[in-house]
Amino acid sequence: MLAPQTPEELAEALGEAAAQRRSVSLAGNSSKRLMAGPVEPADCAITTAGLRRVLEYEPHDLTISVEAGLPWRELVSTAAEHRQIVPLDPPFSRDATVGGVIASNSSGPRRRLYGTARDLVIGMRFATLEGKLAQSGGMVVKNVAGLDMAKLMIGSFGTLAAVASVNFKLGPAPEAERSFLLAFPSPAEALAARRSILAGALQPAAVDLLNPACGASIGRNGWLLALRAGGTATAVDRYERELAALGEGIALESPQQESLWEHIGNFTPWFLERNPDGGVVRASCTLKEVGDVLASLPGPALARAGSGVCYGYFEDCGAAAGWVAEAARRGWKTVVEFAPEERKRALDLWPCPGPDLELMRRVKGLFDPGNLLNRGRLYGRI
Repeated sequence: MLAPQTPEELAEALGEAAAQRRSVSLAGNSSKRLMAGPVEPADCAITTAGLRRVLEYEPHDLTISVEAGLPWRELVSTAAEHRQIVPLDPPFSRDATVGGVIASNSSGPRRRLYGTARDLVIGMRFATLEGKLAQSGGMVVKNVAGLDMAKLMIGSFGTLAAVASVNFKLGPAPEAERSFLLAFPSPAEALAARRSILAGALQPAAVDLLNPACGASIGRNGWLLALRAGGTATAVDRYERELAALGEGIALESPQQESLWEHIGNFTPWFLERNPDGGVVRASCTLKEVGDVLASLPGPALARAGSGVCYGYFEDCGAAAGWVAEAARRGWKTVVEFAPEERKRALDLWPCPGPDLELMRRVKGLFDPGNLLNRGRLYGRI
C-alpha cells in the first residue's frame, strides 16, 4: 500500500504505475468500500489518506482548500470554528475523507437547499496517470467558460484520476436552527404536508420522509416528515407556528436535533452494520413519484422528499437487485448503491445506465486508455 504525503508524490506514484502498465486500486480511507461496483484485484494500491492538510482558508471569502485525505469531520469542525458550514451531510461522515466524499458524490439531507458536491466545489487539483497534477477552477466563487474537469471527477469513484485537493465554497451557519418531526398515519397525508411546505414562503434546508420501518429506528410511529429549518430566531419561530397547523409533531433543538440528523444522514452505515448481507438501493424520481417509490419498498425506506432521491434497505442484497430490475422497468433511475463485496459480481447493480454510458466510456478512454484505475469500481460498467 502506497501512502503519498504530498500531491507531487501522488502524481509520481500514478505515473510510475502507468509507465509499468500496472493496475491501481485507489482509495481514501475505504469507508465506502461496499459502495458501487466490485473492486477488482490490482497490481498496486494507493491511498490518499496521507494528504491531510488545510491548504488555504479565507473565512471572509467563505472559501477553503484542503487535501483529499483530510477526514471529513475535520473539515466540518474547521469551518465550524468560524460559524461556517460545508452542508453536504455525507453518510459514513465519521470515517470518510474529503476525497472519498467527492469521488462518490455523496450528499445528505441538506442537499435540498444547498445542492450536491457539484454545487459546492469551486476548484480541484488531481493527479493523472501521466504523472502530472492538473488544476481545475480556483478559490473564487464565479462562473467560468469552458470544460470544468473537476465536475468529471465528482462521482467518478477514482476511475479517471486521483483527487489531490478540493476547494469549497462555504456557507454561513444560520443564526438559529430548529428541527421538526411531524407524524402522519399514511404516506398520502405526509406527502400532502410536504407539498404545502414546498409551496410556502419558508423553505427548510432538509425535508426527509421516513416510512414506519425507518422511523421505528428512532422510536417513532407512523410516516415521519423530518424538517430542518434555519435563519433568524424570528424565522425559526414562524416555522414552528406554521408547521403546527400541518400535523402532530415535536420541535427539536440541539443537541437532540443533531442526533436526529446524524442518524438520518448515516442510516445507511447503521443499517449495513446490522445486516452484513444487506443491500441499499437508490432511486431518483420526480417529486410526484416519491410516494410510489416508497410504497414499492418492502422494508425501511427514506426519501429526500424535496429532491426526489429515495433509499430502500433490504436485509438480503439479492432482493435489492430484484427490486432495482423491476423499478428500472417502471422508468425509475435506480442502482444498488451498497452490497457485500463478495456478492457484487453475481448481481446486476446498475441494470439501466442510460444513454450517457457511451460518453462516460469515452471520457474514461481519454484519462485512462489502459483501464488501469479502479477497475470495476464504477458498477462494473466502466
